Amino acid sequence: MSEAKSIKEGVLLKMSQQKKKISPKNYKERLFVLSSQALIYYEHEKGKKKRKKGSILTDRICCVGKVEPEKNAPVERKFPFQIAYDECILYMFAKDETTRTDWIEEIMQVIRGNDKLSAKYHKGFWVDGTFQCCGQTTKNAPGCRDIDKESVKFKASRNTALPPVPSVMLRGRIQLPPIPEDEGSTCVEVVALYDYTASKPGEISLVRGKRYISLEKMPGEWWKIRDASSAEGLVPSNYIEEVEENNSAKDAISRRTKKERTSKLKSQCSVDDSIENYPWYVGNMSRVKTEQLLREKGKEGSFVVRDSSQKGVYTVSLFSRALDELNGTVRHYLINVNDDGLYYLAENHLFESIPRMIEYHQHNGAGLLTRLRLPVTEINPPPQTAQGVWELRREDMRLEKELGSGQFGVVQLGVWKGKHQVAIKMVKEGCMSSDEFIEEAQIMMKLRHPKLVRLHGVCTECFPIYIVTEFMSNGCLLEYLRHHGKELQPQRLLTMCLDVCEAMAYLEEKQFIHRDLAARNCLVDQDLSVKVSDFGMARYVLDDQYTSSAGTKFPVKWSAPEVLNYTRFSSKSDVWAYGVLMWEVYSLGKQPYEHYDNTRVAEKVMQGHRLYRPQLASDQIYQFMKSCWHELPEERPTFQQLLIDIGAFV
Repeated sequence: MSEAKSIKEGVLLKMSQQKKKISPKNYKERLFVLSSQALIYYEHEKGKKKRKKGSILTDRICCVGKVEPEKNAPVERKFPFQIAYDECILYMFAKDETTRTDWIEEIMQVIRGNDKLSAKYHKGFWVDGTFQCCGQTTKNAPGCRDIDKESVKFKASRNTALPPVPSVMLRGRIQLPPIPEDEGSTCVEVVALYDYTASKPGEISLVRGKRYISLEKMPGEWWKIRDASSAEGLVPSNYIEEVEENNSAKDAISRRTKKERTSKLKSQCSVDDSIENYPWYVGNMSRVKTEQLLREKGKEGSFVVRDSSQKGVYTVSLFSRALDELNGTVRHYLINVNDDGLYYLAENHLFESIPRMIEYHQHNGAGLLTRLRLPVTEINPPPQTAQGVWELRREDMRLEKELGSGQFGVVQLGVWKGKHQVAIKMVKEGCMSSDEFIEEAQIMMKLRHPKLVRLHGVCTECFPIYIVTEFMSNGCLLEYLRHHGKELQPQRLLTMCLDVCEAMAYLEEKQFIHRDLAARNCLVDQDLSVKVSDFGMARYVLDDQYTSSAGTKFPVKWSAPEVLNYTRFSSKSDVWAYGVLMWEVYSLGKQPYEHYDNTRVAEKVMQGHRLYRPQLASDQIYQFMKSCWHELPEERPTFQQLLIDIGAFV
């Protein structure tokens, strides 16, 4: 069957459909091609069509219309619009109002005869299980707003009279029947981003790279899924991600035919060849961290595939003892693409996809130092509590030894349910405003990110209160820097800062303010990765380390001017604290403003005084710190921007 003639083509910014389903949102430019049969989107390079990423059959579209932009949206996201189809919504962003209107008009022209059009739609984004316009929490809830007549008028140049609105539109949006599983709807198929070990009844384990069927969104940040053996259970929402490719029956048949033609190269993935779905892909991991990971594994042929420093390019990193039996060698091979779009590591061996190329080299060295024997992934995240269970049973905890003490009280190494190592903060009576904290604990437990220390739950029925968290074997970042900092290379220090930035970018996206970001509130894991701890707890601490103003507690030496003056907290005050944390890291744990007390520090900061450049920090690193310390919050970078800028140096 020949491809339908293109009606309109153009590059648009696309919001991942993961956001409306189960995962944090991201944005990618795609080349969209509209025909009478489908809207297809592709990867592209300077507008040139590359690999197909997804498609929507036009006869399944029930609505197209403008969307209200987010508050303080960046310029590239000022003109959003949406396509509702089946039980899904695709959000896109045009560069200007004219482009947006053109796309809406063209799509409306194509779908004008559809028999399942909606008379109403939602003008707000679907975010975290809620429509922002009306607060409805059901994804297929009837629209709250009439279709804007301005957005559905057609171009006069078409010389086609607008047909009367079908009577079915007057009845509002029709709820579609569920799509059979074997059609593989994009609304239900997900892939595991991390390994996950079920630790409570009702949970189910995940294997990174494996595919599952999402069944139902549960309260909090949890989803019910089904695995290949038909077992069902709960998993954290950000441990899985929606498969982007639109898996219609027609697409599935096409892929099946293609698979039969290439049966000698068995795919490790049952549906498509997206590298994100494979256990050997580690994403935007730095060269330094990759080498450390492979050397820690130390196995001949250990390998990963990672994003190269060149945008859109990938690198295979491979460990071997062939050249150095004692220490081993890590080689980095750029994945090349020839003029025909075929991938190769060695020019004589060409493949139509990266996964098939990797599979070949898992059996044949063919020009490499050794064959790709063992895919390596980062250390698996520890188990966590089942959704809704934030009050844990004290009798399930066994205290092992004291790890240290902090502003809350003593911290103990414990064993939960006889098998999981955890850290237990034993909060003494009078050290915390417990009633308020218990409410906040429920919110904090919903925050899940690989660079956040996981809060498993609390024991609050009697004193001392237990705060049960993930155990980090190398302890507090501040103490680690003071005792082992001289052993760390500058690149490792930067990676530690980047780890913290990743966690804070996630909190920023979730609109959650830490309030007490500092090296003392970060922990170091066995692999020297750093995770942020104690997020949200600072406001409940009753301790002299925190100066009070109008009943609010805050750490003065890490506080921005607006916090010192007005106790005004925001993500931008967290950015200020992050700059101080970077200073702590590069000074190997020195006390900021070490010669001044809190009162003098506040005076000096208000006068424009800033911390000096640590000896180990380059001028560029110090510029990152100083950018965090701008007097005006709006002039400081966001964590997302810092993540991009600092990441470029890792």
